[in-house]
Amino acid sequence: MCELLGMSANVPTDIIFSFTGLVQRGGTTGPHKDGWGITFYEGKGCRTFKDPAPSSNSKIANLVMEYPIKSCSVISHIRQANRGGIKLENTHPFVREFWGRNITFAHNGQLSGYKSLSLGDFMPIGETDSEYAFCWIMGKLKQKYPNKPKNWQGVFRYMAKLCKELDELGVFNALVSDGVHVLAYCSNNLSWITRKAPFGQASLIDKDVTVNFSEETTDNDIVTVIATRPLTDNESWVKLESKQWVLFKLGVKLN
Repeated sequence: MCELLGMSANVPTDIIFSFTGLVQRGGTTGPHKDGWGITFYEGKGCRTFKDPAPSSNSKIANLVMEYPIKSCSVISHIRQANRGGIKLENTHPFVREFWGRNITFAHNGQLSGYKSLSLGDFMPIGETDSEYAFCWIMGKLKQKYPNKPKNWQGVFRYMAKLCKELDELGVFNALVSDGVHVLAYCSNNLSWITRKAPFGQASLIDKDVTVNFSEETTDNDIVTVIATRPLTDNESWVKLESKQWVLFKLGVKLN
């Protein structure tokens, strides 16, 4: 299996603290050493860094940790390969355009019988069940929304429904974002935490790092972090139930 990390915030925020904990699981404190990736949204654009090397000793991951890119929406993934070779094209997140927005997707789990799903105009580049499933989701979106949608929350609610269908094919934990919203769908393992005033200290599980968020934030900041497993050991994370999904917009939970 793989591990996911997402962030939704109401102000541009760096994810260095959480990402530092995640990358340790990519070959040091965890077995997810078959590549990693991260996507940061900046306005209508997004920048993605990927590497098929283990995140725990990736020079590109070190660059990301040393370069505090600030974003309101981030999706990251560390991979333990089960379908598809250890190649750049098989690393998550995957990005496709839909009605002028970059849609970013990352998946943790394994699907069976997924090739029976009929694809539309979106085709996978790599060999993973994850990217195939994402292309199916994008095809269904194009089919349902032949015209530009006015209600993007409705679009994400529809994506949650599609995630539930894919969940019937195996294990399907997923994060999806358009840069404004972040959808988290849980098949069996996903947790989240929202940090807001009054801020306190947080300590990573996978590395001896502690941050006092009261020194890094303002009283108006709202930052939600989503992860396969909690990244800190002194905070109260909310674990999602099986087949449960949550939608965040700029750090705030909408459902």
